[in-house]
Parts: sequence; structure tokens; C-alpha cells
Amino acid sequence: MTFCTKCGTPALEGQNFCRQCGNRLEYSTVASTASVALPPPSVNQPPLSSRVAAANNRCDWCGASVDTGEITCSRCGAALKAPAHVSQSGWIQLPARKDMTKLQVGNSTCQIEGVYVPAADMKLAAGDSVYFAHHVLLWKDAQVNMTTMPLKGAWKRLFAGLPLIMTQAEGPGHIAFSQDNPGELIPIALERGQSIDVREHMMLVATSNVGYDWFQTGIWFETKKGDETETHYPIGCFMDRFTSGSTPGLVILHAGGNVFTRILAPSQTILVKPTALVFKDPTVQMQLHFEHPGGILSLWGNWSNRYMWLRLHGPGRVAVQSVYERIEGESQQITGWSNATATRW
Repeated sequence: MTFCTKCGTPALEGQNFCRQCGNRLEYSTVASTASVALPPPSVNQPPLSSRVAAANNRCDWCGASVDTGEITCSRCGAALKAPAHVSQSGWIQLPARKDMTKLQVGNSTCQIEGVYVPAADMKLAAGDSVYFAHHVLLWKDAQVNMTTMPLKGAWKRLFAGLPLIMTQAEGPGHIAFSQDNPGELIPIALERGQSIDVREHMMLVATSNVGYDWFQTGIWFETKKGDETETHYPIGCFMDRFTSGSTPGLVILHAGGNVFTRILAPSQTILVKPTALVFKDPTVQMQLHFEHPGGILSLWGNWSNRYMWLRLHGPGRVAVQSVYERIEGESQQITGWSNATATRW
């Protein structure tokens, strides 16, 4: 039996790192040093959006099988056996990822380092690769091979004024990523064939077995100032969609402040600040919503007396961040908008 030299936790056969504190384990020459493989998902496993609580031997966040002695999930890094922080309104706080949490992705690993401005430090095995936007690269080993990732239809986003360059890195070696902003890293483990929709510029890095695509959000409004008309996209003109292929994959997002998730029932709706949206299940539909309070005098005209929301329709899971940007053009005169609902007080 091998024990961790740092915390004394007994190690399971084949482990390279302590499941309690993440310390590297030392084996004798006759001991096996093979990496622990990523547990395959159950064929009958329900989608993430339908899980409220998992069985005792499964992670509540990603559904992966876990050992009874583990305190963090080796697949997504979520704290295990910790009480869920649920607000009275039904929002669930994102499971905590401790500093130096290590995730297992096939033969590769990813360690989340730091708390205030966290970084994702990946140790890529030979043949394993990830892709990312070039500006999030923090550092890498010299031997890690870098190439430009071909993207089908990338010219459409370039034509829309959103230059899109994805870089691919292949192991062996270490490579680390950071968004250079305070917030949280959100590891999303995707099962075979599962998809997730993510707001633009929130993806940090993804394993190369996860397919990358995008679609037009269809959420917009127009403002007029003098003779000039401008179109605004409160959640972005495009939204990213990540889909795992024949094997499970991992996508890591970066969000500002704290992150909260909620599962919407079929036909259930909720109003959120558009710029607070982080990700959603593809089954969740979106549209604008305007609220017009009454009895308020404004020096700028009645058209400024309103609140702008993003209405989300279930079923499916949604996530929001507590730090969000101001909506450009929100206080100006709106002359046109996409499909929307409205309420007058």
C-alpha cells in the first residue's frame, strides 16, 4: 500500500496524484505508474440539464463515477459530498473548485491554479491536443507544437467584424491559459454527443475531440440618433456551440464574479440580464423582453422608461455570472428590435 507523503491518504492502484490534496505520488520501481483513465459515461445516463441530484457514487455536477474516498471529482473538479448552496429562488451556486484542483482528461491532466485570477495548467500527453483563442495563452513548454486550427465558415465572423483565430496545441508538454480577469473557471465535461451553447469570448480552452460551431443569436435592437441608426447585440451577434464527438470531452469557460446555475422546466421562463448569461443547454430558447414602468417622469422622453431583459424558455440548464457588462445603447431611443415580449406596469 502506498500513502501520500503530504497528507497520509492511502493511494489506489495506478494513481499518480493524491485524490485528497493533489500531491504527486512516488512509487517503487515495481509499482505501476499508468494514468487513471477518464471513466466512460453510462449509456443510460440522463443529460446534464435533467440532473438535480446524483447518486452517492456520482458527481452531482458532471455525473462521472467517483470513488467513495475522493473529495473532488477527477473529471470536472467539483467538490464532492459538500452541501449544495441553493437560494430560495432556485439558483445553485457553481460547485467550488479548490486551488490546485487536478482534472483527468484521458491521458492528460488539467490543474486549476489560483483563486482571484485562475489559470488552467494542462499537461498534454503525446498525441493529445487542445484549441483556444490565441490571446488567452499564458505560457507553454517549448516542445508543445502549435498550429492554426482550420475553422469552417470562419470568414463569416470576420466579415461581421469579429476576427476569429483559433490555435491548436499538441502534446507532450505543459501549456497554461488565463483570461487575465478575476472570476471563476468552469470545467464542463461533455458526454458523447452532448452540446452546450456558450456566450462569445467566454471559452478558455477545449479538448480537440470537442467540435466547435456557432450560430446567430437573433437577439438585437436598433437605436437612432439623428439620422444614424445602429444595431446592437446584447448577448453578441453569434453564440458558440460545443459538441463532444465519439469520446467525452472537456470545455473550460471563464466567467466574472460568481456563477449560478438553474434548471428550467418545460415551458418555464425566466428573465436575466443579457450580459450576465454564461451558457445554456441548446433546448433553452431566447428572446428579448421589455418592461415599461409607469408613473416615472423622464427628461429624455418616454422611450427611456424601460428595462431590457433576456427571456429564457425551458427546458434546460442556464448559467449566469454576477459580474456583467452594461448593455450598449440600452438608454437610447430604440426604433426596432427582434422578437420580444413586453410588460407595462
